[in-house]
Amino acid sequence: MVVLEAATHVGGRAHTVGFAGMALDLGCGWLHSGERNPWTAIAEAAGFTVDRSESAWREQYRDLGFSKPDQAAASDAWEAFQQRLRHDPPASDRAADALHPGAPWNAYAEALSGYINGAGLDRLSVADYLAYDDAASETNWRVREGYGALVAASLPPVPLHLATPVTAIDHRGRAIRLETRAGVIEARAAIVTVSTAMLSGGAIVFRRAIDDHLHAASRLPLGLADKLFLALGDGHGLEPETHLIGNPRDAATGSYYLMPFGRPVIEGFYGGGGAAMLEREGQAGAFAFAIDELAALFGNGIRARLRPIAGSAWCRTDHVGGSYSHALPGHAACRATLAAPIEDRLFFAGEATHSTDFSTAHGAYQSGVRAAEQALEALA
Repeated sequence: MVVLEAATHVGGRAHTVGFAGMALDLGCGWLHSGERNPWTAIAEAAGFTVDRSESAWREQYRDLGFSKPDQAAASDAWEAFQQRLRHDPPASDRAADALHPGAPWNAYAEALSGYINGAGLDRLSVADYLAYDDAASETNWRVREGYGALVAASLPPVPLHLATPVTAIDHRGRAIRLETRAGVIEARAAIVTVSTAMLSGGAIVFRRAIDDHLHAASRLPLGLADKLFLALGDGHGLEPETHLIGNPRDAATGSYYLMPFGRPVIEGFYGGGGAAMLEREGQAGAFAFAIDELAALFGNGIRARLRPIAGSAWCRTDHVGGSYSHALPGHAACRATLAAPIEDRLFFAGEATHSTDFSTAHGAYQSGVRAAEQALEALA
């Protein structure tokens, strides 16, 4: 067995960076559905710290920019929208068609979709979204040392080749030939785990056509969710483990987690069109946007206490091309198509191949276990 990794680090969209002794997750950071998430047990067995405290996502710190009556109205509008998706779904399977045109909290719903799905409601399959929502719990835990660090530390002891992207796969002969810049590797079976953006974008040439899989990948595009981290200077006056939304009436607004784990940082989270806008602006422009939103809530005095640390740009990251997958309207069944083996020699894994836990690190893990079991059975 050998692992060919296109990036220079292990973990892909699970990526932890260090700053001043703090572990900051540029990719996935929460153990979603923590009580059944396999990474929870893996983390604890490996000596990582699982934080089971309740998240502050549903809070608006000090009700800044979002009064309690408006919070209640927005929450009610979102719940009514969810009920329409579930009990009166649009025939188009397009989530946006369940919005009431001109309703006052539509932008809030779009912002939430950006965080949850990485995409706007006009590009979202209702059936696919509900498959995730039905399976997910409200339990969200964290790994103090970093989710990305946990994933990187969990690689089994097998040969690993970093910075070795596979450029072509040839399964026409008895052996599968994996073409890389470092040469050709032959194998009896291969598990493909690249993102749907890379598959549908032609990053790997398949010498024998796999049109159904490539079409399925194109119908399961990667949405976009990015993070920015800002260091907090002394005298900021903020309370740890709190949260707020920048502007609940703006679909492009950020979600800000204040002092996670009590650390002197603010973690900004942006999804869908908001994340795409910030990537077009570049990192300097993205940090300026974040600081402007925070200053609008806390006052201009906060500007002097904020210092950019790090940020992600997953759409612009080599060998990735986005954050996590969503099904386009009418194409939820493409997940099963993408997960299907080819000739019991070519197998596919990754979050996009999971029927319910897509867009998560545990969905990616479970899909990898499924593909490995399929491969072992075929080889036996």
